[in-house]
Amino acid sequence: MRDDESNVASYPDSVRFLYALGNEIKTAKLGLDRIRKVLHGLGDPQRAYRVVHVAGTNGKGSTCAMIEAALRAAGVRTGLFTSPHLVEPTERIQVDGFPVTPEQFQRAFTVVHETAEALDLDCHPTYFETVTAMGFWLFRELHVETAVVEVGLGGRLDATNVVEPALTVITPIDFDHEIYLGHTLEAIAGEKAGILKAGVPALFARQRPEAAAVLDRRAAKLGIAIHRAEDFPVRDLEIDARGSRFSELCCPLAGEHQVENAQTAAVALQVLGVDPRGIAETRWPGRLEHVSPNPDIILDGAHNPAGARALAEYLKRFYSDRKLWLIYGAMRDKSVEEIAGILFPLAQELIFTAPKFSRALRPEALEELDERGRTAPSIREALDLARNHASADDVIVISGSLFLVGEARALLCGDRRQPY
Repeated sequence: MRDDESNVASYPDSVRFLYALGNEIKTAKLGLDRIRKVLHGLGDPQRAYRVVHVAGTNGKGSTCAMIEAALRAAGVRTGLFTSPHLVEPTERIQVDGFPVTPEQFQRAFTVVHETAEALDLDCHPTYFETVTAMGFWLFRELHVETAVVEVGLGGRLDATNVVEPALTVITPIDFDHEIYLGHTLEAIAGEKAGILKAGVPALFARQRPEAAAVLDRRAAKLGIAIHRAEDFPVRDLEIDARGSRFSELCCPLAGEHQVENAQTAAVALQVLGVDPRGIAETRWPGRLEHVSPNPDIILDGAHNPAGARALAEYLKRFYSDRKLWLIYGAMRDKSVEEIAGILFPLAQELIFTAPKFSRALRPEALEELDERGRTAPSIREALDLARNHASADDVIVISGSLFLVGEARALLCGDRRQPY
């Protein structure tokens, strides 16, 4: 490291340093040894509070948000660790519903970075490892009582898998990140099952049979108690475009798939001894989020086939009689052709763009998947194009990548460092 990089003096400096680190998945040695050493150097902050650890392919962020909201409604001082962020990295680390401040984020980075530099490590911790350690350290410093921690990638070798949780939760497993997790549901489920621990109860959402068999075998081998999402019955279900109500619960997150996520969260809360009705306080931006009327603008980070299917079902159910504009941009490592086959036929107007990210797929490459599509070099220009031609009765959906959704949200909603 150069001398001028050794002193990170501001929040923008810390963010630039983290982005320069990248995740180094291809070059860094996979495993938990590096993060364990860093956390030990910090005094093992992850042991200072109760932890709910959540893995899965789809719904894990929403489920985390619901669990955290209900804990907070019950008077618990909460931490929430999620990824990726939409606008600012501070969103990844929240305390009592607020993203940490830029000053807190920068201070945490300095402490973790200096600790890592003083250790004999094979390389500097990756972006995700560093932010994980920062979150755990901040939760201790800010006196969090219960932290809800979302796995970043997989589970078994994920940097978050150093926690000693009170409960582990696995949401629906599907295909995503196959290059790292495997090309079968069984292989992917095996990685997710890596968060299960002897003596710690586990909660499973409904799974495909192949994934369920892997999870059940692992739980049986560890001899742990299993809870299931369906343990919370769905009665008197009502669903509209903005959320659902059932069994005396109100879920403010849109989409039929959120009913199952709310079931999962409700069972988790019951295991923790907390009233699940606090789920009504949940806010989870960028997931079927309505941000503007006339025309309606909806943000949804449907970045894999299962997410695309959920978005498609939602649009068919509530917007089939409206002209649909789809603004779409994706990462090169995603199942773009499969997602295109699910979403593109629903749209009368297609605009292809790309987030400002090195792994983004060029908009011109998307034109090959549907000749109706027009291209725009940025989300700002894509939005201008749609708004200039859409009528007040139309609906504009921005989807494909959470990075793209984050850029759109920053334009449409402003700087959201405040609570969601």
